[in-house]
Amino acid sequence: MNDDRRGAFRRRGVVAVLCAVLLLVTSCGNPLRGGAEGGDDGSIVIGASDVGEGLLLAEIYAGALRAAGADDVTVRPPVGGREVLVQALQDRSLTLAPDYSGNLLRHFDPDTEATTSQEVDRALPRALPPELEVLERSPAENTDMLVVRRDLAEQGIRSISDLAPRCERLVLGGPGQWAERWREEIRALYGCEFAEIRTTDTGGPVTVEALRSGEVQVANMFSTSASVDANGFVPLDDDRNMFPAQNIVPLAATGSLSDRERAALDRISAALTTEKLTELNVEFSERKRNPADIADEFLAGIGDR
Repeated sequence: MNDDRRGAFRRRGVVAVLCAVLLLVTSCGNPLRGGAEGGDDGSIVIGASDVGEGLLLAEIYAGALRAAGADDVTVRPPVGGREVLVQALQDRSLTLAPDYSGNLLRHFDPDTEATTSQEVDRALPRALPPELEVLERSPAENTDMLVVRRDLAEQGIRSISDLAPRCERLVLGGPGQWAERWREEIRALYGCEFAEIRTTDTGGPVTVEALRSGEVQVANMFSTSASVDANGFVPLDDDRNMFPAQNIVPLAATGSLSDRERAALDRISAALTTEKLTELNVEFSERKRNPADIADEFLAGIGDR
């Protein structure tokens, strides 16, 4: 056998040995965490929506997972709305993201009639595609609500039913999809049809300023928003349950987290209350503190640091 043929056989042998070693190692689950043991490459990438609270929750999840022993955890900057997050979780460029149970259910089942937390809990897992799963939901809830300035509330407007007879003379400010999601609902349930539905932002500074200035008289905001109390706005009672429950829930790519990691996130969900989340939002949105620092303090306070 000449030297060239001997060299070729040696190279084939080395390749065969390396392939066998790689097959053995991956089947034991060491460098790769495929299937139920976690992400495809051992990393956990947490996404957040373009709502500020999402980034805060993502940092809390990241800290809890690191404390549980996850070595490679990354929080991405806000990546967009629910459609973007869902797609990223389905193609596994994201591992995990915080979401809101009621709106998540409506994303996959627009015709759902579930409104209470318990109804949403039952319906949501059945509505999700097989690539996605939800972990234990939190008692913390950040639901949509309509708010008005105090001068209007003092005219006897304390609920959406109270507001309904005046809707035709009022302008509502809210996110771009508000009309698509709620125009027909509020008309059917309350007989309310606003003079105009104006796009401001998703309960953020544009909405706040529009309501403060009187550019809009009603605004869609959220129950954990620090801006409601800070500006003296008055939430209206949703006395006919138009808005569904919106409990905080971790949404994950199916099989991307280990049992230990799932348990760590379940502890976080149990520790979050609406009151606590509102306090954290004050630190983030009003006092402009770093969300990672806020997350560290929260985790230390519940003994998860």
